[in-house]
Amino acid sequence: MQIVYHEPDISFVEAATRAVTPLLKPGDLYVIESTSPVGTTEKMAALIGELRPELVGKIHIAYCPERVLPGNVIHELVHNDRVIGGIDEASTDHAIAFYSQFVKGTLHRTNARTAEMCKLTENSSRDVQIAFANELSMVCERAGINVWELIELANKHPRVNILQPGCGVGGHCIAVDPYFITSAYPNEAKIIAKAREINNYKSQWCVERIKNAMLTFELKHNRKPRVAMMGLAFKPNIDDLRESPAKRITTDVMQGCNNAEIMVVEPNITEHNVFKLTDYRTAYEQADIVVMLTAHNEFKSLPWTDSKVILDFCGIYRR
Repeated sequence: MQIVYHEPDISFVEAATRAVTPLLKPGDLYVIESTSPVGTTEKMAALIGELRPELVGKIHIAYCPERVLPGNVIHELVHNDRVIGGIDEASTDHAIAFYSQFVKGTLHRTNARTAEMCKLTENSSRDVQIAFANELSMVCERAGINVWELIELANKHPRVNILQPGCGVGGHCIAVDPYFITSAYPNEAKIIAKAREINNYKSQWCVERIKNAMLTFELKHNRKPRVAMMGLAFKPNIDDLRESPAKRITTDVMQGCNNAEIMVVEPNITEHNVFKLTDYRTAYEQADIVVMLTAHNEFKSLPWTDSKVILDFCGIYRR
């Protein structure tokens, strides 16, 4: 699944459907797991009917969104609850019978459209919650308040659970899936759309903070700063750079650095086809400005020092 100009592109789902349709036979079960706009399962059912009219009413078609975390796929595939929605009751029954063979979590039955929206809702909800934390971090910057301490204190309330801010939102799900809703329902999905706007803006806000720090250093010391960009992955302790705000920020800073020395750090990969990577300890020691973008465990061992300019966008030094 891809997003082009924030519009869903289901061409890959359609291509896969066209590829398997010649192999289908009466009684077979066809399931979509790929994140898809509401109505995609029904569209694929119509496509199958167009290509193989003799199968109409004789095969079972359902949607069951994946719920797995990269790095822990097999465990979550078996133990997580699943939402299963068929285009009719018989399709839901057959899909549940299939997944019950290997899923130990609860199988929740619904219809295809609700199952499709459920997947989009899960990730859009996270995006909205992160947007609140990111917006709060920018407010606190203006107010001279430590946002990490503030969130810790606010979360002492029994019914408050504010997430941690970062430099944006990345990954192939949370940064993408809300657009499936906003593109189809632009007049209704106001909060979802605004959350996407806030989380995208947070990355640009970070870029401006970094550039301002670099200019201030140059004016004070009459030389270009050495800058360590700490982290490229979209979240801690993984090697996944898809839709990563940290990577986007690093690219923007390097493109506008005006010959400053930029050291790029990502301890979870050994090489990159664009960035020359530097060991995190070496980069930290040599840098005048340290920019914490991703809260990898390795970075938490690096001490705070007033001898460097440290821009902590991910909460390494929460106090």
